[in-house]
Parts: sequence; C-alpha cells; structure tokens
Amino acid sequence: MALEAVGGAALGAVFGTLLDGVIAVSSKTIMFKTHLRDLKFTMDSFQQVDEDVRQHPNILFRPIPGLERFRIQMKKGVELVDKCSKVRPWKLNAFKKPIYTSKLVALNASLNTLLSVLTVHIISDTRARVIDMATTLNQIDANIVAQYQNQNQGWCAIPEPPPFTVGLDVHVEELKMELLKDEASMLVVTGLGGCGKTTLAQKICKDQKVKEKFKGNLFFVIVSKKSNCLVLQELCRKTGSLVPSFQEEAIAFNWLQEFLNTTGQDPLLLVLDDVTPGSDSLLDKLDEFKRPNHNILVTSRVQFPRFGPAYLLGTLEPGDAMTLFRHSASRSDRSSYIPDNLAEQIVQHCKGFPLAITTIGRSVCEQPTEIWEKRVAELSKGSSILDSEDYLLACLQGSLDALDEQMHERMPIIKECFIDLALFPEHRSIPAVALIDMWAELYGLDKDSWSIVNIHELTNRNLANLVTRNGKTEIDGYYSEHFVTQHDMLRNLAIHQIGQDEIGKEKRLIIDICSDNLPKWWTEQKNKPKKTRSLSISTDGLSSEKWHDMHLPKAEVLVLNFQTENYGLPKFVKKMSKLKVLIVTNYGVLQADLSNFKLLGSLANLKRIRLERISIPSIRKNSMQLKSLQKISLFMCSIGQTFSNSSIQILEAFPNLVELNIDYCDDLVELPVKICDLIRLKKLSITNCHKLSSLPEEIGKLEGLEVLRLRSCTDLVKLPGSIKDLTKLHLLDIYKCFSIKELPEDIGEMSGLEKINIGQCSRLQELPVSVLNLGKLREVICDDYTENLWGEPFKSNLTKTKISVVKEDFNLNWLHNL
Repeated sequence: MALEAVGGAALGAVFGTLLDGVIAVSSKTIMFKTHLRDLKFTMDSFQQVDEDVRQHPNILFRPIPGLERFRIQMKKGVELVDKCSKVRPWKLNAFKKPIYTSKLVALNASLNTLLSVLTVHIISDTRARVIDMATTLNQIDANIVAQYQNQNQGWCAIPEPPPFTVGLDVHVEELKMELLKDEASMLVVTGLGGCGKTTLAQKICKDQKVKEKFKGNLFFVIVSKKSNCLVLQELCRKTGSLVPSFQEEAIAFNWLQEFLNTTGQDPLLLVLDDVTPGSDSLLDKLDEFKRPNHNILVTSRVQFPRFGPAYLLGTLEPGDAMTLFRHSASRSDRSSYIPDNLAEQIVQHCKGFPLAITTIGRSVCEQPTEIWEKRVAELSKGSSILDSEDYLLACLQGSLDALDEQMHERMPIIKECFIDLALFPEHRSIPAVALIDMWAELYGLDKDSWSIVNIHELTNRNLANLVTRNGKTEIDGYYSEHFVTQHDMLRNLAIHQIGQDEIGKEKRLIIDICSDNLPKWWTEQKNKPKKTRSLSISTDGLSSEKWHDMHLPKAEVLVLNFQTENYGLPKFVKKMSKLKVLIVTNYGVLQADLSNFKLLGSLANLKRIRLERISIPSIRKNSMQLKSLQKISLFMCSIGQTFSNSSIQILEAFPNLVELNIDYCDDLVELPVKICDLIRLKKLSITNCHKLSSLPEEIGKLEGLEVLRLRSCTDLVKLPGSIKDLTKLHLLDIYKCFSIKELPEDIGEMSGLEKINIGQCSRLQELPVSVLNLGKLREVICDDYTENLWGEPFKSNLTKTKISVVKEDFNLNWLHNL
C-alpha cells in the first residue's frame, strides 16, 4: 500500500492492525460509536491514495523522512481501540469517558495530517518534482495549527544550539551517560545566567544516541516564570494531543500522571529549561509520577537539593574562552586582525561567560585598536563588582555603549530598538512585524525593510537573534515568518537601561503582574500622569482584570501580553489620546476572548493594531469608527463570525485602512464582499488561511491595491476574473496555493504587475496568452515544475522578465515537533 511505499513496512503493518481493530470494535460496541465511525472514515480515505499508487506502477515513490511519530501514535491507537472494546457503559465513570474520547479525536487528527502529507506527496512524485511537504500540514484543524505554532522557539520545539560552541563536549558526554541508563532519573544542571546551560541541554537533545533512544518521546519546554498549568498545557501541545483547559493545578497534575502512565515503559526525556524556585511543586509531581526509563533534565540558576546533587556548569576554561572570542571577533572568513595582548585582557575580564565573550567579540570586530583599548579600560572598571551576574551585565553594557561611540546616525536608534525588545515577555519569540509597527511610529522607520536592517544590526552584534521559519531571508517585504529572540541576560540589560531614565521621564514602562499583585506605585499613585511613550503590561494565567486607573497622556505604543482565556482591554485605554500602536498577544495555548474592544473607538490617533490568538466576535456587536487606523494584523485569530456578519460596515469602521494582514486564521472560509469597500487599501495579505476557498468577485474594486499576497491558502481554487482591474498591483503572491489550476484569462490587463510568485502551485496547468501583455513584469518566482510553464512563446517575448527558480528543501523530520 501507499504507506509502505513511502514509510516502510512497519508503518503499513501498524496501520493495517489499527484498521482491523477499528472495524472489529465498531461492530461490537455501542460506546464511542461516533468517534470510531469518524476514525473508520478517515482510514478508508487512504484507499484512494492506494488507487493513485496502483495507477502509476512505474514510479518509484520516494520515502518520506519524519514519519516515525505517526507509527508510534498508531501503535498507541491500536492499544486505545482495544481498551475501548472492553469498556462497559455501567462501569465507565464520568472522568474516564472524556479521556477516551479526547484520545480518539487526537488519533483521528493525526491520521488526517498523515493523509494530507501522503496525498500531496503522491501528487508530487507523479509530477516528478519536489514539493515542500510542510504545506500539507496547513490543512489540519485550526486547533492543531495553533498547537504547532510555538512562540517560545520560533516554530521549533527543540531549538538549535549555536552553530559554534566550545567547552561543552565533556559535559554532554557526562550527562548523556546518565540519561541513557535504563532507570528513572532527574538531573538538575545549575549555573549562573549566561554560562551555557540552555545550549548544553540543546546539544544533548540533538545527540544521535539520545534521539535514537527517546525517538518521539523527547520534549523541550521552557518554564521560566510560567504557571504549572501553562507549562503542562505546553507539554500537552508538544505531545500532539488536543490541549485541555487546565483551570486548576490538580486537574493539570492529573493529566500529567495520565500522560506518564500512557507512555508505559517507552523511554521518555523531558527537558525543563530555566526552572525557577516557584516551579518546585512541578518537580515534586514529576518525581512522584516517574516510571522506569523516564528522565527529567532540568536547567536552573538554583539548585534543588531534594532531587539529588546538582550538576554544576561552570564558566569556560581560558583556552576555550580565547577560541570562542577569536571566532566572535573575526569576520566569517576568519581574516580579521586581532591584537593578542588586548584580546587576552578582554577574555580575562569576561571571566569565562560565553554570552559576554561572544557579545563583546562582536562589538570589537573590525574596530580600530583604540576601540579595543577603550573596551579593556571599561571592563577593568567593572572588575570590582562582586556578584558575577552583575559583572556579566557590566560586561554586556560595554557592547551596548559601543553603539553610542560610532558616529553613524542610525546607531542611537538601534540602541533604542534593543531596549524596546524588553517590552515583550522573557523567553518569547518576538514577531518582527510587531517591531516594524512599533518602530515605524516611534522612530519614523516608514519602510518595513529599515526595521529589518536594524534587527540585522542587533544580530550582528549578538544583542539579539533573527530567526525565520524557513531559514531564508525574504526579498519582497514578507516578514511574517521572521522572529527575534534574545538571551534573558540581554533582556535584563535592556531593563537595566530603562531604569537609568530620569524619574518621571521614563520612555518605557514595563509592568509584570503575577496573580493580582499590582505594583505598589500603581495603587498609590494611580492618578499621577506618566510621561512614558511605550507601555507594556504582562499578566500570568492567574491574573484577573482588576485594573487600577492610569493616566498616560503621551503613550504612543501599548503592548499587552496575557495568558488567560478571557481578557478585557483596560479601561484607561480610552484616555490614551496619543496612542498609535496597539499590540495584544495571547501567550496561552488556547485562543482567548477579547472584550472592551469598543474602547478603541475613542482613540483618534490609533494607526496600527496587531492581535494574536484572539477570538474577536465583539467587533461585530459594537459600532465604532477608527478614522486614523491604517493597518490591521490578525495572527491565529478567530475571525469567521466577525466577517460573516452581514451588518458590519467595514468601510465605516476603518475608512482609511491601508494594510490588512490575516495569517493562520483557519476559520476564514470566504473573504467577505465588504472588504472590497476599503478603497484606500494598498496591501492585502491573506496567508496560511487553509480553509479559504474563494475571494469575492468584487475584488477588482480595490483599485489602489499594490500588493496581493495569498501564499499557502491551500484550498483557494481560483482568482476572480475582476483581478484584471487591479492595474496598480505590482506584486501578486500565490506561493503554495496548490489548488489553483489556472490564472484568469485577462490577467494581462494588470498593467502595473512587476512581480509574481507562483512557486509550488502544483496544479497550475498553463498560462493564459494575455500574460504576454504584462509589459512591466520583471520577475517570476517559481519552482522546477512551474518554470516549464514559462517556455515559448513567453520566454522570447518577455525578454526583460527574470525567471527565478526557488529550490525547496524536502524534509519532514520537523513533524516530530507536532
């Protein structure tokens, strides 16, 4: 069968066993009838794929890497179906039935994912081309998509360690020996911030022997300051299960015990990174529930003596420290001049902290000797600091001050951009597009690329890291897959900089609320005006909405970070008369309901709104007008109900909207006609909305539209014929829209079109002749298959058009992280 062809005999065999079990149990039991029927329907769908394989006997289908996770899930599914067959209604308690039901639903979702992967893989090989199989996962349920996207690590469950490390190999081997033993263990790696604990844990997870032993049961969760409920929700998401709502710790711990029991004797490795003393109760439960072959690896700045001796990770030895410094202070070709005596002094002052060594090394790279001497003098002044972490901050401060030393006009802004990163929570990936919104209004960076340049500058100096989902840098202004990460010590440095502002004239105000413990100054001076330009409020999963009043007459940026399932905008927002940018991010696993949205109607200067993981039905219930609003960005939001309401007047609500971005909103099936009333719209980006099947025919009314981006809308069947009226459109992006079979006949009337991306449009058969009329077309982005469509007569007539073929990496190993 097809599964054997691409996944091996073991995968095909376990599928057959599962199918036999489902058929047998469905005919005998009245329990779980609906869920077993759905499961049988999904498995029957594989027969069509088998038929496709049989129709092409001469094709050798390539194996798909990364399917081991599915084999393990199906193996557990066989056991689950067997248990369901033995359940008797009169013996089933109220607690057990939801467990069985949720597991059947999760199993069905996993099979649907595999079916999507398999279907497009067969289509791909039939056409003798390579398609990016990651796209196929975009058709799964919105909840699964939300689980897949993890803001902690920029779309990767186990983050990659730095490409160049020193001094950790011995530690990796020592810890690996303990983890590979066939017995339960909890290892606590402790050390100061910035000494390499997280990097060490990452390297252990990437070790081949570790991956071979733990296979699909290897999980990496950042704990930091999260509640136990949120940590376990994240772990649940990483297992591929549907994520429940843990209202109480007791319920969360019940799930943890059930999860550990279901893994049975299978080896399991759970890495808990950056554990704080407040999470010791979680460690207690893990120790209580542990089973043979279950291993817990903890990294922390503190020791937990009751779980055994800690593994102390010290700083680098002098030789390793010098090697790391030379690497950091050199150009990529390693040809930079490094004065040995000054290098030795800098390394000595860094006291073996890898973070300080790399950051300072980047700051002096290609700098004159005078700068090196100045840096040594600055480090010497800080050598009297007794506390090591304070000393580390002092070392890092020099790299930040180096931005002031360079006379380039951009450097002061880059320093401000670095400090702005602290407005977002610790250990969270920051969407680059959120920074673009902020910096456009705060510093006048009108072009998105200018903000990206600043992020690159921070990355080059090791003050931040720019990562992308696909590892590629976009060249046409699409930055939704770009994220910024930062070491927590660098964030502490930014917070330290904020504290240096003159009292009463702080540019930024950061408020972290645990439970309902508000800062003392807020409760005592609630009516005193604050002169801050940027306000960030972060709440945990236990916080309510007991907001005190606040007067912020000069605030231009408001960043709200929360983790609860219900969240209301603070009432003082309506008095923030100068507010220009609002960023609301739900860092919880489940989508949240947002209320008090009508408060924004009083903000005459609000230009940009970004909402993430928000359900926003309230917009359709309240009439409001945001005349200054120019840009709306919705990421992983539930918006179907909002747009489906026929009474909403989009043009009246947002009369001057210039840019609308909708990304990963999987309840969007049809784009409402009233979007076409936004006559000032210049950029419409609808990406990764995998249930979007059609665009309104009236889209041609958007005469001012310059960019239309529809990438990865996998169910989109066609483009409306009226698209020909978009004569100002210069970029059309339908990348990975592999349901589109043809382009509109009159597409040649789009006289302003300069660039089109049709990569991975696998069902596109031919181009309309009118394409020859695209006189301004300068670049076509395609793949090996769609490149063939641009042969004669197009090649000889469109002589000024560049055909760029993008090679796709075919690899599904990251499916393990679902």
